[in-house]
Amino acid sequence: MKLSIGPIQYYWSRDDLIDFYRRVADWPVDVVYLGETVCSKRRLFRFDDWMDTAHRLRDAGKEVVLSTLALLEAESELKMLRKICANGEFRVEANDIAAVRLLSSADVLFVAGPTVNIYNAATLKVLTDAGLRRWVLPLELGRDTLVAIQREAPDGVEVELFAWGRMPLAMSARCYTARAHELPKDDCQYRCLDYPDGLTLDTREGEAFLTINGIQTQSALSCNLLAEIDDTRRAGVDLLRISPQARHMERIVMAFDAALRDRPAEDARRLAPVGSCNGYWRERAGMDYRHHGQSNAGLPRT
Repeated sequence: MKLSIGPIQYYWSRDDLIDFYRRVADWPVDVVYLGETVCSKRRLFRFDDWMDTAHRLRDAGKEVVLSTLALLEAESELKMLRKICANGEFRVEANDIAAVRLLSSADVLFVAGPTVNIYNAATLKVLTDAGLRRWVLPLELGRDTLVAIQREAPDGVEVELFAWGRMPLAMSARCYTARAHELPKDDCQYRCLDYPDGLTLDTREGEAFLTINGIQTQSALSCNLLAEIDDTRRAGVDLLRISPQARHMERIVMAFDAALRDRPAEDARRLAPVGSCNGYWRERAGMDYRHHGQSNAGLPRT
């Protein structure tokens, strides 16, 4: 299996983006996804910046994939989507069916991100005929569903699994971060910059429940399949995706790399912002975490 670094879901400063991808070049990861998938107002990196970063990572031996928005609302966003799809150098991750249509019409092979919602082998076959060569299992699906799809999956298609990070659950036309600060979406003052891992929402009982990330709603707990490596191999997974967070990324990558090499790995549960979960993979409630009888209890926020 290979390791991939997913697209950054948050709004980080330009300096932080440059520093992060400089470090990624030296990490034991095979594939790096670049680009904005959440909000088109996040423009500290322009198209040329992403392309320059892609060239540097390719020179470092990484496979680079350009990711697209998951929710398109304006002609300006479609214009950028067309530009990404027509880049001519790097494979594209389609996170919306509009990207699938553009890439298919141009006979360009592509990756289907988790928000394309491939729930069965019939859908996978249709998209494979359209040019899909890799797909990311939707976050809410688990091992048994993947195994069932794999039995009827077309040959030559890679499966990627979201294995670490806060899970993108929903998108909205409203900006929740702006609303939390009593600001209109059109004058959000880029408050997402204040939350490099999103804004965690707790229940009235004080338990972490969701994360606000602009127009995106995420899980508060981080998906953590580090202890499920053998299980994912048996299910036919080709790539494990690590979604970036503001802290501890190198330690997380090294833990997954060690596990893939059957070496002792750090317990990454303590590296998540508020805790881990693996419920969806085990066909349980998504917030659940179970491994050898252990749960999230007693693991402090970091």
